[in-house]
Amino acid sequence: MSASELTPPEAARWAARAGLPLPADRHAALAATADHIHSVVAVLRELDFADTPPAPAYRAEQESPDAAL
Repeated sequence: MSASELTPPEAARWAARAGLPLPADRHAALAATADHIHSVVAVLRELDFADTPPAPAYRAEQESPDAAL
């Protein structure tokens, strides 16, 4: 287990701290789900978005597929 993996007791503690107390049989599932989400977010953090404008700058009507016809 790596240092970044969330253990079931830690997951239970964080859930309780957030006001979401869970039964003991849900702690392992919560930890596994949190670890999966963390791994997905870690991949997204590695992407280079330097030339990507922020979402409010996108205008769907300007990028219409019919515009090229």
